[in-house]
Amino acid sequence: MSLGPHRALALTARVSYLDALIKGVHGLVQACTDGARLLASQSAEPALYTRRRDLVLDLPRAVPAWEAALDTRLQLALRDLRLGRSLLARVTGADAVDIPLTLVDDHVMERDLSASRLAQAVADLTGSEYTDLNARLQAVGGPVESSGTQVDVLSVGWLARGVVDSWHDGGLPAGHWQTLQTVLQHEVAQWAQEAYHVANKALLDQGVRPEIDLRPFIRRSRDAGVALTRPGDVDDVGGAGFAHPGAHSGAFSGAPARTAPAGNSGLQPLGRPYEETRLMTQTPAMGRGQLQSQAMLGRLTALVSRQVPGFAATAPMPSSASAQAAPPAGWVSPGLGQAIQRVTEVVRRQADTQPGTPPATPDAVLQDLRHSQKALKDAAATPVERATIEIVALLFQSILQEERLPAAIRVWFARLQMPVLRVAVTEPDFFAATSHPARMLIDRMGACVMGFVAGEHDSEDALHDEIKRVVQVVEAYPDTGRRVFQTVLGEFERFLETYFRDQNQASRMGVSLAQQVEQRETWAIQYTIELRKMLETVPVHDGVREFLFRVWADVLAHSAVQTGQASEATRELKRAAADLIWSASAKTSREERAEVLRRLPPLLKLVREGMVRAGLGPDAQDAHIQALNTALAAAFSARSAPLSSAHLREVTQRLEALDELLPDMAAMELDADTLRDLSGHESENLEVVAEGGTMPTPAMQAWARELQIGAWFQLDYRGRREQVQLAWQGLNKQLSLFVTPQGRGVLFQMHRLGAFLQAGLLLPLEEESLTTRATRQALAKLDADPARLLN
Repeated sequence: MSLGPHRALALTARVSYLDALIKGVHGLVQACTDGARLLASQSAEPALYTRRRDLVLDLPRAVPAWEAALDTRLQLALRDLRLGRSLLARVTGADAVDIPLTLVDDHVMERDLSASRLAQAVADLTGSEYTDLNARLQAVGGPVESSGTQVDVLSVGWLARGVVDSWHDGGLPAGHWQTLQTVLQHEVAQWAQEAYHVANKALLDQGVRPEIDLRPFIRRSRDAGVALTRPGDVDDVGGAGFAHPGAHSGAFSGAPARTAPAGNSGLQPLGRPYEETRLMTQTPAMGRGQLQSQAMLGRLTALVSRQVPGFAATAPMPSSASAQAAPPAGWVSPGLGQAIQRVTEVVRRQADTQPGTPPATPDAVLQDLRHSQKALKDAAATPVERATIEIVALLFQSILQEERLPAAIRVWFARLQMPVLRVAVTEPDFFAATSHPARMLIDRMGACVMGFVAGEHDSEDALHDEIKRVVQVVEAYPDTGRRVFQTVLGEFERFLETYFRDQNQASRMGVSLAQQVEQRETWAIQYTIELRKMLETVPVHDGVREFLFRVWADVLAHSAVQTGQASEATRELKRAAADLIWSASAKTSREERAEVLRRLPPLLKLVREGMVRAGLGPDAQDAHIQALNTALAAAFSARSAPLSSAHLREVTQRLEALDELLPDMAAMELDADTLRDLSGHESENLEVVAEGGTMPTPAMQAWARELQIGAWFQLDYRGRREQVQLAWQGLNKQLSLFVTPQGRGVLFQMHRLGAFLQAGLLLPLEEESLTTRATRQALAKLDADPARLLN
């Protein structure tokens, strides 16, 4: 292709990109406006709530000007591009100065920092589309480039600067940008990703590099203190160690992923540059794993399909004479079926050791599987079957050599190779979808045991027994395809729900404490709701009313958890509530006042004992007792109507029957608005995370909800960095308990969990699932020697 067509194709890509951006301007502005309204509807601390409210009030007046300024900037860039003019790195406003050396105003620095943060957010989310576009542009005139005086419209820095400048040109202040920053970063990144996709499609339609080798774009970090990859690994798109080619244009560049300085306390935007960089380099981990896994399968299928035509077939072939030589999907040739059965028996005998004999080792079982591989290929009837045998063998070689898996578990995983081979031959989507139940089963079981230290895993542990049972069930139903894998996957998930609560020694205590915290919180909320209903028409002093709502409801809940809702101790506390209500009502006669004074000392003694049992400190007890004394003294001079004996009997009876009025606990909605500060529930075996992290985005909250029981993480909290396992999630997943190998529990509320994920203080121990890592290694071996597929 000549230089002219090269330039024309590169111009087409840039024009398509700008056209897509222009078409999406209105949608971007509308999405940001909707995001601002959503933020304003959420509960927050008073200062943040006020800023969000002011933002929603100011946006409608400024949105038209912001949209017009952004559209004009893009239209001018498109005009310059079509006329062949270079886009200069223009300066605007206070940036346009003639003095060579001068102090930079704070608002200029703030604008530059906002643009840098936005550029990094766009770079993080658009990694694969941007990288594909760069690879294609290399073939038609060079990748995206920017210099000190000229910029490329495709660079994330140019786009970010344009959005920030348009925001300010529209009359919106920097304070509003900070309030809406997480929404802006997410929406602009989505907008840019769609535009990069359109540019990629424009080049694909012209036949420019339909298949892309990404290795020229891989860059290793030079930070010797941070290990981004293991030796021999090849980074995939957006993975650790991958440097976004456009991130240097006004963005933090080369920041090492997975840095781990101590996080700031409180949910608030980070202020120091290294923290902000850390936050943004961690955020893509949320969805990156799934995208990488799917991309890996796509690359594997493409590579094998070039060597073995028909490998990627996803539907049965027509029953015609031309199709007789190639059996349709869903069918295993008789010879291969018999060979699979023979190998299954060999592996089963090797793994089923007799009492008194040394247990089978993963290396020995792997050796047997390798010796059987030739027999399997000889029995295969088609090239597709032979290629499938080779790929499955490579996958299990990787799994069986994974030393972070306990040896006993690897032996049981080895016995899954033949059932997986059978399902891979009959169901081609095994190589096309990460959601195939066979893959998901291996990944879930592997993720749960990956955190065990080699040699310390008890072979009699219930988890080991469950994995053994799952494998035996799969072996017992070889002809049912994915159904048996789907069935045992569901059974394994149900097993995990009870395993950490009842059978795992390290987590049992922590789960019990976490369940008590949740139950106590739920009942406290329910008691408060019912008390509010009950006292709506009761003339009682506000101080006593607030004490019952804020303190005594929790005391009742604690007693209900510890001794039972119907216990005498709990009933005594309910009677104390009725006495407080009566004592705080207006007292107009001398006899009533004398009765209050007579009953007050034992009543306050009981109140103090209840607060002690609920865990309130002496200072808090004294403050509440003083407030009650004040409220009760006010009853002597109150002018409101006294509480009649009939009304008092009704209140007492309703308090006695309070438990019958409570709704079902499972129907109770626990959320950030109703859950209180849980730090008072801390004990020697349970820590409650009450600070740290950064304000989570809705996407981070969604990720927090998707975490799976049994997964291992690296937690950075209170000066410790340690491995923890997710052992329990409460109702609606509003509480999550992580447990250390030593048995200490760490309890998160949902919003705090999202904050730690966003700040990189809680990181998945394994960025890739077991089958994804095995697929990566298999792909590398096949890429080096494709002929092994058919040999």
